[in-house]
Amino acid sequence: MKTAEECMRLSIKWVDLSKRLYFCGVLSIAIYCSNVVSSVLFLLFCVFGFTYTKVYYLFTDTYREQTCKMYTKLLVLIVLVLLYESKCATKKTFDSKNCDLGPLVEEIASYKSVVESIIDYTVSGAFKGKTYDELAKFVDKFGARPSGTEVLEKSIDYMIELSKQEGLNDIVTEDVEVPRWKRGEEKITMLEPREKDIALLGLGRSVSTPAEGITAEVIVISNFTQLENTPDEQVKGKIVLYVPIFTTYGETVVYRSQGATKASAKGAVASLVRSITPFSIHTPHTGSQTYGDGVVPIPTAAISLEDADLITRIHNRGEKVVLHILMNSSLETKVSRNTLIDLKGSKNPEKLVIVSGHIDSWDVGQGAMDDGGGLFISWAAPVIMKRLNLTPKRTVRAIFWTAEELGLVGAYAYEKAHRNESHNINFIMESDEGTFAPLGLAAAGTEKTLCIVAEVLKLFQSINASTLVEEDSPGSDIAIFTGNGIPGASLHNDNSKYFWFHHTEGDTMNVESPEELDLGAAFWTAVAYIIADISVDIPR
Repeated sequence: MKTAEECMRLSIKWVDLSKRLYFCGVLSIAIYCSNVVSSVLFLLFCVFGFTYTKVYYLFTDTYREQTCKMYTKLLVLIVLVLLYESKCATKKTFDSKNCDLGPLVEEIASYKSVVESIIDYTVSGAFKGKTYDELAKFVDKFGARPSGTEVLEKSIDYMIELSKQEGLNDIVTEDVEVPRWKRGEEKITMLEPREKDIALLGLGRSVSTPAEGITAEVIVISNFTQLENTPDEQVKGKIVLYVPIFTTYGETVVYRSQGATKASAKGAVASLVRSITPFSIHTPHTGSQTYGDGVVPIPTAAISLEDADLITRIHNRGEKVVLHILMNSSLETKVSRNTLIDLKGSKNPEKLVIVSGHIDSWDVGQGAMDDGGGLFISWAAPVIMKRLNLTPKRTVRAIFWTAEELGLVGAYAYEKAHRNESHNINFIMESDEGTFAPLGLAAAGTEKTLCIVAEVLKLFQSINASTLVEEDSPGSDIAIFTGNGIPGASLHNDNSKYFWFHHTEGDTMNVESPEELDLGAAFWTAVAYIIADISVDIPR
């Protein structure tokens, strides 16, 4: 066995090494990954370092030796996590140094003047502020636009008329059967160990509680593995509260979308989830979920981070937490529409470059950020091209998806209706992760595709939007298409605060910036124009 002094020397070496690796890792993570990851790792490093120092100076040799071993292991773990995260981050950003596009490089570079004219016109010319102003009029007029509602259909009619006013007359709508889930009364009260109202939002498609509500004890679950390993008798008749810590949306959202099904399979009478967000001011975040086959549908809702953490603390002290849940809702089928607006290509009009966003929203908030911003920069693309007399070789099609929030319903319907034409989709784009300052694109496709897109993005260095992030499944609606091998991209933007407002009452025009929307509209328009006009099709 190593002496305490030997172990201490080993630990000090690890400290020195971990500091170097830590700062390299955090630098990579800060650039490529979420701020949450780097913040958590930094906090862990500081806490463990403080604990170690305190133990070293205050306790006996035995405690020092034990603490030294434990701290060394923890440092190794942190270093490994940092290396893994840094490796992941490096993979995400596409490196174009090995690309060989030949004469296409010069051809793409020749669009620089077109890009500058689009940016000038949109950011400082006649179109300055118009994207924001039109979005504000739209949001102020219609507010929330839930799937299957009359207000959603009126908002679709409005966008059609607005497009016609800009001289865009090649407009088609396609009927889609969509769910109309209507939220009713919702109330959760903690009865034990003290009485307290709990902030909640029911999740999409949730069933109602019985008229008298549900009163049951809470079992707190951190992850699905813990749930699976918990005996059924410990879950049966209880309310499952999932308390995942937000890492990324893709990793964490499964507890919202699948939580009720998995809880029901274990005999739970209801399920709750800690809202899928890294930040909260006592704000619950709603979202969609579906019930799996063969399980009894149970009521399900999201609660605020603060209330979820309160319940977790009480539960972890061994105290019983009892809640009373009262929820009612209705679900029926309605007819909505996808909206297709074409700016016909001059040479290959059958080939499509699609820009898109969804026009529906949740019933909370006003749908300004999700996805009013994406809707309006996609509307702006053919409008700006039309105003500047830019007619690309291929058709630029703006699609306003319907019923995205309740399961990508409009996108699935479009893919099915146009499956025999999918070979004509040259490139498909979607903005549904915020319209903050554009940074570039997150794209899926072959190596050659990414090389072409990376070359196009070099033209946007003046607005700091030249980053290409490689993703297997960018976007939400377009994932249906990129999953079938169609090249596509979503807007990569400075959206670190996106999930602060996502699916909440806070999704209002106050989130949007006129300047950032101008930049986003200019970027979106110019990228779509170049890809629709260059001499080569985007390879698959």
